[in-house]
This record gives sequence, structure tokens and C-alpha cells, in this order.
Amino acid sequence: MSTVIQIKDIAEHEGQEVTLRGWVHRRTGKGRLQFILLRDGSGQAQCVAFKRELDAAQFEIARGLSQESAVVIQGEVRADERAPGFPGGYEIGIKRLELLQQAAEYPISPKEHGTEFLMNHRHLWLRSNRQWAILRIRATIIKAMRDWLDDQGFLLVDTPIISPAAGEETTTLFELDYFGESAYLAQTGQLYNEANIMAFGKVYCFGPTFRAEKSKTRRHLIEFWMLEPEIAFCSLEELMQIEEQLVVYAVEQVLTQRQQELAIIGRSLEKLEAIQAPFARITYDEAVARLQALSSECDDPALRAELSIEWGEDFGSPQETALADSFDRPVFVTHYPSAIKAFYMTPLEGRPEVCRSVDLLAPEGYGEIIGGSERIHDLALLERNIEAMGLGREAYEWYLDLRKFGSVPHAGFGIGIERTVAWICGLSHVRETIPYARLLNRKYP
Repeated sequence: MSTVIQIKDIAEHEGQEVTLRGWVHRRTGKGRLQFILLRDGSGQAQCVAFKRELDAAQFEIARGLSQESAVVIQGEVRADERAPGFPGGYEIGIKRLELLQQAAEYPISPKEHGTEFLMNHRHLWLRSNRQWAILRIRATIIKAMRDWLDDQGFLLVDTPIISPAAGEETTTLFELDYFGESAYLAQTGQLYNEANIMAFGKVYCFGPTFRAEKSKTRRHLIEFWMLEPEIAFCSLEELMQIEEQLVVYAVEQVLTQRQQELAIIGRSLEKLEAIQAPFARITYDEAVARLQALSSECDDPALRAELSIEWGEDFGSPQETALADSFDRPVFVTHYPSAIKAFYMTPLEGRPEVCRSVDLLAPEGYGEIIGGSERIHDLALLERNIEAMGLGREAYEWYLDLRKFGSVPHAGFGIGIERTVAWICGLSHVRETIPYARLLNRKYP
């Protein structure tokens, strides 16, 4: 009796008759032999139709199969080291073939296509080997991070996507008409996480976040996914240890589970194997000094201008890249100026112009993947910051309540999934890191 299996498990069924259900990735013919590379979402396997082993009607179906036609194939698993596919090394000798749907002419062919064409056909482009591999790696990264947090005693607590107030800067809010009142798509779940830790101690949320930012850089999306842990009784130093362990574990799991996918996209294993603790830690002051030295030593006027920075300015992409280039693994930059960070970040004792904040910069030019800080737990100080930034107290009354009833030192961070996937996969643009990218000029498909 034939057993329905997934292609990823084909090696376990050598010599057995199995049934595969999937789509034709490629078909080639040699007269009485037809070679069908079948994919089913878990992998790809070569299926061989031999004219004398099939009835005439079924062999004619095999000869006419178009790319992406949906089929059911029954046959015997045979070991053959020459057989292509994922995992490869095995093929199916077809005994029965059922055509479920003959696909129309497929618009994506082996020829070169432009990025805009592929993005317009993203719903089909996902079927390609490269996109298949990237999104499987993405799923592994997400699962690894959630597994690590779960194992460390963090509780998943969902936070709202519709919010009454800004969580970050007000200039990037998506405003909604909420039954006649203003509301916004969430920029972060952090403020609600701060409420949740007072009930559960250590929490995280995971979901989509939105920034109405008119940016076309390779690092920016309008809608992106973020994992945000928050911890009661936590210092900045403890927070960095958590971030470090989380990132190292995620990279380890990709290396362990996704070697095949990394090979498909041509990612250097050596660079990922270097991602080990500890990560270097430098202050914003030290980072500015490094950039100023690099700028002064630079002979290229354009690059010198890109690296130029004065204390108090935020880093741009070229500056983050230059800072990270000195390291073979991510680097922490701590104690940013308070003026360029969010209103809830704790000022450094004795230097109120600096806050107890940290960004984690990925190597190889991928920039910031994590932003975090100690949060202000003093009611009066938080009230002053909200007033000074003109945020409007009414929308934050519930948030201020947290400082009235058992307020404690606490800290948290957010890690952007798409930037992290881009870095781990070695991709040039975040648009490939998410199934359906929302960019400044793109909301379809």
C-alpha cells in the first residue's frame, strides 16, 4: 500500500512505494523518459516517468506537464546520488500519475527578471528556491527566539495593534478614525509590555508594527515584525546579556537546522559561525570619537562627509556600517544622547543629557537590529518628559499609573525580524525577508 509522505522524509522510505502531492518545478524529456522535479513545500524530488512503466494516457500527461501544474505521483523511492532536489540523492520511479490542474503559462521563467517584475509577482515568486529558503530561515529565527524566551521563563502576552498614543516619535504614526476619535497603528508593544511585567515579571510580545516613514532605503519597511521582551528588576547590563544570548542562540539554530537553505542562498557559514558571545560594548561617546577619527583620515571627500558626525547626532547607515566593520560579530553601542531617544528612557545619573540605552549593530553593513533601554520608573521624571515633548498627558494616564502602584526598575528591547533575517541570510534588501513587503510605493500583492 502506498504511503503519502513529504519530500523532506524521502530518505526514510527507500525501496518503498509512496505517494507525493505537489507542483511541477521543472520538467525535461528524453523520448521515452520524462524527468519531473516535484516540489511540495518541504523539499524537491526528481520523479522519473518511463514510457513502458506507465499506461499511454498517463505518459502523455507527463510529457505535457507545464511548470506549476498540480499533480499526485505514486511510485517507488530509489537511491541515486545524481538525483537533484532537496534533500537530493533519491528519486521516484513513477507508477501512477494524476493531474489535478494543468497550469497556465508561468510568468516567471529561468530568464533574468527585474526586481519590480518579481515584486509585482511576489505571490508567485515565493515558489522559487531562493525565496523558499529565505522564508524557511525566517521561520527558524522566529521559533528559536521564542523558544529561548519561553525556556528562560518569559511569558508571551499579546499587545494591541490599535493604540491611542505614540510609542515612538509622533512623526511616523499611521492615524486611524476610531469611531470619530483618533487612534494609531502600533509602532511598538513596549508600553503595554511595561504594564504586563507588573503582573508576570518577564514577558514578550511578537507581532506587526507600523511606521509611516517615507524612506526608500534597503533597511526600511512600512510594516514589519518585532519581538519585544520586557523584564522587571532589570538593568542595562543585564539586558545586554539577554540580547546577546538570544541572538547567539538564533544563529546557532539556523546553522544547525538550515544548512541546506543557507547553501541555496549562498550564505557564508564562516561569518555566521563567528557569532559567539561576548559581543563588544562601546559607548556612544567612543563611537563618535571613532567616526570622527575615520572621517579625518579619509581621502575620499564623499565618504568623509558620510562619516562626519558631531556629538548629539544620530547615526546614519554609513556610520553604523563603519562602526560595525571593526568587529566580526554584533557590537553594542550604549548611552545615547537623551534628545535622540524616546521619552521613556532612563537618564544616566550625573549626565542627564545621556540615557541608559543600547543599540545592537550587526556586522557586514546591516546596521541596528535591536534597540533597548532601561525605562524611567520615577513618576515625576516621566511626567516632565511627556510634558516637555508635548505628547499630551491624557493618552498616557494609564502608562503613568504604572509608576504609582509598585513601580520598579525595568528594561526591555525590540528586535526587528526583517533586519535580522537580512543579516543572517546576507541579503541586500529587506524586501526579500518578509512574504509580502509593504514599502513606500508598494501595497500589492
